[in-house]
Amino acid sequence: MSLDPVLDRIDSDLDAAMERLFDLLRIPSISTDPAFKADVDRAADWLVSDLESIGIAATKRPTTGHPMVVGHVEGTGPHVLFYGHYDVQPVDPLELWDRDPFDPAIEETPKGRVIRARGASDDKGQLMTFVEACRAWKAVHGEMPCRITFFFEGEEESGSPSLIPFLKENADELKADIALICDTGLFESRAPAIMTQLRGLLGEEIVLTGPSKDLHSGMYGGAAMNPIRVMSRILANLHDDTGRIQVPHFYDDVPDLPADIKAQWDGLNFDHATFLGDVGLSKPAGEQDHTALEMIWSRPTAEINGIKGGYTGDGFKTVLPSKVSAKVSFRLVGQQDPHALREHFRAWVKAQLPEDVTAEFHAHGASPASQMSIDHPAFEQTRAVLGEEWGEEAAFTGCGGSIPVAGYFKTYLGLDTMLVGWGKDDDQIHSPNEKYDVESFHKGIRSWARILDAIR
Repeated sequence: MSLDPVLDRIDSDLDAAMERLFDLLRIPSISTDPAFKADVDRAADWLVSDLESIGIAATKRPTTGHPMVVGHVEGTGPHVLFYGHYDVQPVDPLELWDRDPFDPAIEETPKGRVIRARGASDDKGQLMTFVEACRAWKAVHGEMPCRITFFFEGEEESGSPSLIPFLKENADELKADIALICDTGLFESRAPAIMTQLRGLLGEEIVLTGPSKDLHSGMYGGAAMNPIRVMSRILANLHDDTGRIQVPHFYDDVPDLPADIKAQWDGLNFDHATFLGDVGLSKPAGEQDHTALEMIWSRPTAEINGIKGGYTGDGFKTVLPSKVSAKVSFRLVGQQDPHALREHFRAWVKAQLPEDVTAEFHAHGASPASQMSIDHPAFEQTRAVLGEEWGEEAAFTGCGGSIPVAGYFKTYLGLDTMLVGWGKDDDQIHSPNEKYDVESFHKGIRSWARILDAIR
């Protein structure tokens, strides 16, 4: 089977491929909001129908939450499992969008043509690059290049509560030679990257209670303990002046970066000044004995994501609040155990509480870091062909984000995972005005065609 006719087909079919993507983008499949449950279900139906249109045996599988979509292509040669998610983040604040988030459109920008819509990059556009590559193979050759299992999730943006039970119950059906995930991006928005390590994630909400009710600051100020004062001190103690995290035992299982990996990363010539400058910053704020790239890819973090307490509306109210809450997340690396770290963090908070202030905690997810083995030949085969498409050599990189499904595939299916994606740093995923470059969509489809050709 020749590759060139497949690439030609992709080029000639690009407008139709974007129309198909637009159909999927119009469905507001927001998984975290029960009001959109029917829309998530409708998106699953759309994917089943689209896979069936190219001869793939696909089904919608019910779970206790949102459905999974599974499709199979039989044949000879290597067997790949492709994963993507069809659910999207909420769109709030809606007033910051320049157009309806679920009315996709092509926009001309100084950096080129983009597809503007919620889910355009994360992850509907990326998911469809693989589907469109398969569509082109089928149109040209009448069959797919290898055995393929399609696995699309509808809960990735809401914590994947049904994922592990589904993997356990369907492990025999989902097992393959290697898993492929398209939910990442290009290095510095220009060079193809194969992610080989992902940080884990731990979320904690702290609620501190002082007085039994809100108090007048004139009547009680000075005499009553203010829980905002306590919370502020605890959160300020989270880091020292060099950016090092102060929770006991936090660094127990954090490995040093291997010299060969550090050398490769240094060779990427990452421009941290531009990276931070694009968001109005200038100086890396993490551990000062590490480079900015190491801070993002290979070092753990502790970040305060939100604080709530007292009066925050317009005007002024002189109140001492009864309660204050804060949400803190930790990105984890190496062998850090999220469950052990949760207990260390809670003990550290409790040790700083004065009399008359109590703490309660609410867990918000816990997943360890993932390290990908690159022993499977698909890794080097992919690295070789991506350079042909993008004009720059592909690199094995880290990723500051967390994609727990990659680790779950190893744990429950015994699969190594290769993560490649075509997103750019300014795609504004999870934010208003999300976009996906038309070039990324087009080259992404061509890249998957090349990858399938290389590994078949």
